[in-house]
Amino acid sequence: MVKTSDLDYDLPEALIAQIPIEPRDAARLLVLDRAGGAPAHRRFSDLGEYVRRGDSLVFNDTRVLRARLQTVKTPTGGRVEVLLLKRLDETLWEGLVGGSGVRVGTRLRVTPPGERVPIDVTAEVAAELGRDRRLLRFNRPIDAHLDALGSVPLPPYIHTPLRDPERYQTVYARVPGSAAAPTAGLHFTRGLMQSLRERGVDMAFVELRVGLDTFRPIDEQEVEQHRIHSEYCRVSAEAAQQINRARQAGGRAIAVGTTAVRTLETAARAGDPRRVSPFEGDTSLFITAGFEFCVVDAMITNFHLPRSTLLALVSAFAGRERILEAYRAAIAERYRFFSFGDAMLIL
Repeated sequence: MVKTSDLDYDLPEALIAQIPIEPRDAARLLVLDRAGGAPAHRRFSDLGEYVRRGDSLVFNDTRVLRARLQTVKTPTGGRVEVLLLKRLDETLWEGLVGGSGVRVGTRLRVTPPGERVPIDVTAEVAAELGRDRRLLRFNRPIDAHLDALGSVPLPPYIHTPLRDPERYQTVYARVPGSAAAPTAGLHFTRGLMQSLRERGVDMAFVELRVGLDTFRPIDEQEVEQHRIHSEYCRVSAEAAQQINRARQAGGRAIAVGTTAVRTLETAARAGDPRRVSPFEGDTSLFITAGFEFCVVDAMITNFHLPRSTLLALVSAFAGRERILEAYRAAIAERYRFFSFGDAMLIL
């Protein structure tokens, strides 16, 4: 068992990045070799020096929904913020609510930002799922209207308004469905991706619809007692074939972000664990110390919150002491942390 306190570290608040760096690939890159040695301090634009011809970079191409809705109770008028997490059918959504007295039967009217939307959207609380989690039944399908109804949900530790909502999307984001961005991919520019392709680096795209439980702190005393909610993921037959072909030829599967790691390792467990199998469905894979990685050979990731499942994952990959040593080096070098922060390459 791993104590949750073993995944703790002290981070100066000034190192929590509030705005994205420009250009995207100007972020710093800490390169950590699991075999040992001091970490190297580079720029993300130097990634091509560490990725070889024949390697396969695996991206999560999910797109963040404009899932933060402002609503008022009817008929009382009390304000309630809703963060949509997962669509369950045409009109039923799982979400988080910020406000008091939001019980079963409470009716909410959406009040969109900016210009008025030419449709009336209301929701009724259908069930309470614990804490601030609710099932919400809308009066109509809202998928096609979310761009007008809502705003991009930024993590709670980001307090500076985002001027351009596209900066919380990766440049390759394609499939709508996430409540948060797969932030390791925010560092890629189209130019960097083209440069890597020209060097002979293969690129495969998978999907994991990011929820918020991945980012919640672990409250239990022991990490293994924590449970994360399931998230939908998909690996197409084409992507599985690409990744397997690269590894069979001696290349590495380099996961871009922890969501790509979990997707690949879930797909490996759907068949021969030495290969990536096509997969579509929910995953609740929780990667902690002692986990046997089947197909992920290296990963690109950001710096994660203390006591988080993401820190548990990267610690399982590189070793807890090795990761915490790298985090201490990053703090000493004044790296920027969390969603809009700098990156690590773990080899």
